[in-house]
Amino acid sequence: MNFFNRQKTRTPAETVKALKDNIVRLDQTAAGEGRKRINEEVSRLLASTKNSLIGEGEAEPSPDVIAQVANEVYAQDLLSLLVIHLGKFDFEARKDVCHIYNTLLRRQLGTRSPTVDIIATRPDIIFNTLKGYANADIALNTGMILKEMLRYEPLARILLYSEQFYTFPNYIENTTFGISTDAFACMKETLTRHKPMVAQYLDANYDRFFNMYTTLILSANYVTKRQSLKLLGEILLDRANYSIMTRYIASEANLKMMMNFLRDKSRNIQFEAFHVFKVFVANPNKPAQIAAILRRNKDKLLVFLKEFHNDKDGMFVLFQCLSESSLMFEYLFCL
Repeated sequence: MNFFNRQKTRTPAETVKALKDNIVRLDQTAAGEGRKRINEEVSRLLASTKNSLIGEGEAEPSPDVIAQVANEVYAQDLLSLLVIHLGKFDFEARKDVCHIYNTLLRRQLGTRSPTVDIIATRPDIIFNTLKGYANADIALNTGMILKEMLRYEPLARILLYSEQFYTFPNYIENTTFGISTDAFACMKETLTRHKPMVAQYLDANYDRFFNMYTTLILSANYVTKRQSLKLLGEILLDRANYSIMTRYIASEANLKMMMNFLRDKSRNIQFEAFHVFKVFVANPNKPAQIAAILRRNKDKLLVFLKEFHNDKDGMFVLFQCLSESSLMFEYLFCL
C-alpha cells in the first residue's frame, strides 16, 4: 500500500521525472512480463502528464502546474526521448505523446514560445520526428507532431534548409497510401506556410529543389503525380515566388513536360497541368525558345483547348476553367 500512496502524492514534476526513468528502463529491459509492467507504467505516467497539461474532465489546467511539467520535460530531455522511443509505447500512449507535444509547442510566455526555442537548438528532434515516417506503427503520430512543429518558422526553416528535407520523396513514394499522403502534407506545409522564408530558400536552391520535385511530378503513382502538379501550380502562382515562377516558365523542358501532361489519359492530371501550362502561355515576356515551341504546336494546342473548353464531364464545367481556356485561345491566336 505504501508504494501506491507514494505514487499518488507525486508532484507533476516528479511524475515527469518518473516517466523519464521508466522510458530508460523500458529501453534496457528485454521482452517479457517485466517489460510489459514498465510499459504499463509509462502509459500511466504519460496519461498523468497529459492531464496535467490539458486538464482532466471539466477541470482547467493550472498555469503553475503546466510550468512545472514543461520545465521538467525540458530538464529531462523528454522532447527527444518521447520521439526516439515512441515505437515502444502502447497505442493510447502514443496518442498521449502527441497531445503532450502539441500542448507544449503552443505554450507561450509573453511573446516567447519556450518549447519552440528549445527544439530550435536541437535539430535532431525535428529530424528524428521526420524519420518516424519510416516506421508504419508510429508514422501518423510523428506526422502529427511534425505538422505542429512546422507551424513555427524557426523549426520549418531548420527542416527546409537541411539535407533531411530531401528524404521526403522517399517517404512519399515508398510507403503506404496513408503515410505517403501524410508525408506529402508535411512537405507541402514546409513549402507554403512561411512564404517569404520559402521564397528565399527556393531562389537560392532552385536547381536542387526542382530536380528533386520533378521526380515527384513524374511519379508513376497517380496520387503523387496529381498532388505534386497541384502544389507546383500553387507555388508558381504565389506572389512571394514571382522570381521562381519566371525562372520555371523560361525552361523549355518544363514547358514540354506540361504539354505532355495535357495529353495524359487522366482528366484530373490534365486539369492540374493546365493550371501550370497557362502560366507559360500568359507570360507577356516569353523567351524566344518558349514562344517558338508554342507556335510550332499552336494548332494542336488549339484543338486540345477546344475539347478542354467543351468538356462536360465533372470539374471541367467549372466557370473558372472555361474562362481560362477561352483566354488561352486568345493568347495562342496572337502567337
